[in-house]
Amino acid sequence: MSPVNAPEPHGTTLDGRYELRRMPLARGGMGEVWEGHDTRLDREVAVKFVRFPDGERDDEMVRRFVRESRITARLRHPGVPAVYDAGHHEGRPYLVMQRIRGISVADLVAEQERLEPGWAAAIAAQVCSVLTAAHNASLVHRDLKPTNMMLEPDGTVKVLDFGLAVALEGSDASRITRSGDTPGTPAYMAPEQLMTGAGTPRSDLYALGCVLYEMLTGSRAFTGSTPYAVMSKQVGEHPPPLEQLRPDVPAGLRGVVSALLAKAPEDRPADAAQAYRALLPHAVELGPIPGVLHPPAIPSPVRMQAAVLDRVFAEETGGPGGARTDRGGDVPASAAAAPEGGGRSAAHAGPTAPTPDSPAPSANRAAIARTDIAAARERAAELASSSRYRQAADVLKAAVRSSAAAFGEADSDVVDLRMDWANVLFEGGDFRGAAPVYADLADDLAGREGPDDSLVFRCRLQHATCRALMGETDAALETLRHLLADEERVYGPDDQRPLELRRQIGLLERGSGRHENAERTLRSLARDLRRIHGPDHPALAQVVALLESPLGEPGTD
Repeated sequence: MSPVNAPEPHGTTLDGRYELRRMPLARGGMGEVWEGHDTRLDREVAVKFVRFPDGERDDEMVRRFVRESRITARLRHPGVPAVYDAGHHEGRPYLVMQRIRGISVADLVAEQERLEPGWAAAIAAQVCSVLTAAHNASLVHRDLKPTNMMLEPDGTVKVLDFGLAVALEGSDASRITRSGDTPGTPAYMAPEQLMTGAGTPRSDLYALGCVLYEMLTGSRAFTGSTPYAVMSKQVGEHPPPLEQLRPDVPAGLRGVVSALLAKAPEDRPADAAQAYRALLPHAVELGPIPGVLHPPAIPSPVRMQAAVLDRVFAEETGGPGGARTDRGGDVPASAAAAPEGGGRSAAHAGPTAPTPDSPAPSANRAAIARTDIAAARERAAELASSSRYRQAADVLKAAVRSSAAAFGEADSDVVDLRMDWANVLFEGGDFRGAAPVYADLADDLAGREGPDDSLVFRCRLQHATCRALMGETDAALETLRHLLADEERVYGPDDQRPLELRRQIGLLERGSGRHENAERTLRSLARDLRRIHGPDHPALAQVVALLESPLGEPGTD
């Protein structure tokens, strides 16, 4: 591969439109951000390039960067920088985004030494509003930290860099947990993310707890001479008590920090909306921060709009400034009532097959529908190959509706279409959308092929995977244990499929803080692998590495 260099500043123009200025504003492991000017619309922009650390083009990094571009553009929230455009320059893809003016929380803490409790709670609550939107879209940030949070002069908080939200690839997630690197920053990574590489919505809440602790104390919750030392503390230790370092922090806010930093995911708030409700009462006494915020005399359009919105449904929320007690006021009722893997998916509402009282579809109509099914699958495959997963899912969803009504949901062509739909949702990171589609497929295939069909087992595994990645660990483990019993009955306990499933269960148990269960699961698995394959088999080495590592770091494939 030929070297791919960074663009030269001062004079480089992208697509005849975006002029780069100065040196990079920021540089990370996967990208670098430049200040730019959109000459066509005469506005400041930020231009983010994929970064090749070795100077050599990496097609995998390009693919991930394209996915980040699309996933970031799909997030619509005032706390997420807007995406304006995308393109390529000299072999490097770039993303044109809203230019954010403000100060990072990292720099804010460095300047102020520590923040007033009200401001720390206010910043964290705004981050929770962003996470609520992201998690509702089945996106997990996976790298929340002070440098990824910006406080603008009007008091708005922006959450940057959703790049790692797409680092969990479909091929990795299909095995529930990654078995390679663990992307993220150790000082802000949840124990389960360190131990399995799999981030969930509650992993983001743990990272937010680390940031909130740092805002209040001026120091990180966990420090060490090496990243490994920090990881060990994240997994096995608790930070110095807040009441000792900052006795003026209200007990209620200390309780929120403690809940966010719980080692077991199930002991943290159920979701970002619940964390928001817990933080909001402490976001008080938000006085000026000299040199950081505009003076109160300068009107803020954002605050003006927010003040009006605060009056919407004011009677239901207890008057202006109140907060809903049911869903936090910012979660649509439709989202709260949406099924989480149980029940039929929305695309399957309505008739699913001709009834005895209705005429069967004509041969001509059937031929057209069959052709449409093939065309829809081909079009969706094209879109997915370009990382346009949302559009691919929309194409497949529409095709599923019409074809299921014509032929029934258990028809072979329709099943293939539904499987494509579930897989596209999954690979695009929409685990909440994919879960009920896999569950419905498992039910319908069990009725057609019998409950022991291999495709039924695969759909059940994918359904459990989605639940695990959504943070619903208890439900995922229950599904996996039932699946394990069925696989052992059908294939035998020494077959590779149930053996691999036992490893996944052990990883998930360990990552969710069920250490004793994980120890039993993995030690039993190690004994059986040694008996079946001998002492030198790679699968045994992986499990032994898990048992011997204090972090439970996955072995390599």
